[in-house]
Amino acid sequence: MTSSDRIKSSVDLGTWEPLDEDMVSMDPMKFHLQEEPYKDRIDFNQRTTRLTDAVQTGIGRLNCIPVAIGVMDFQFIGGSMGSVVGEKITHLIEHATNKFLPLILVCASGGARMQEGSLSLMQMAKISFALYYYQSNNKLFCVSILSSPTTGGVTASFGMFGDIIIAESNAYVTFTGKRVIEQTLNKTIPRVHKRLNIYSIRAYLIQSYHIILYKAF
Repeated sequence: MTSSDRIKSSVDLGTWEPLDEDMVSMDPMKFHLQEEPYKDRIDFNQRTTRLTDAVQTGIGRLNCIPVAIGVMDFQFIGGSMGSVVGEKITHLIEHATNKFLPLILVCASGGARMQEGSLSLMQMAKISFALYYYQSNNKLFCVSILSSPTTGGVTASFGMFGDIIIAESNAYVTFTGKRVIEQTLNKTIPRVHKRLNIYSIRAYLIQSYHIILYKAF
């Protein structure tokens, strides 16, 4: 499911107001592979997905309740987290805090974006600090929804920072993939199936609204 499909199926019709749509990556590391320069890959993904980067952020209403929503899109370079993703989510957190809105973050990511090097890793700390600070000092209410896959730096940071954390049915959620672990340890990892089923994410969020009011007051 694309980020646009998730937004359409989650928020009330006609209430979606996007934020930071014009924010795009400028290839800060000048990363270049002979077969595909990073800037060309960004341009290609922008054309094919009609997104500027791997996350859409904005304000909408959920059953008439105003909420701030960030939805990652795995179709854009595997939902990888670069500088733009980090900045957009941080702006969303600040906006939700200033407007006293509950925050919903839908994760779908392969982790940090290698083409931006250490700058992509810095986004983990930036988003995590913003969430922790505003949750602790301004009573920001955050719901994390882990879709498939949610891995790497997203799992290790804001994906696990929600006041409520929901995993979609059969979602693949991990920090490091099975193949990477096996190559690092030179051992075969047994296949494990763990599933979490919920009836309806939309219904669950509406039913959880009393927690928002409790935290607000």
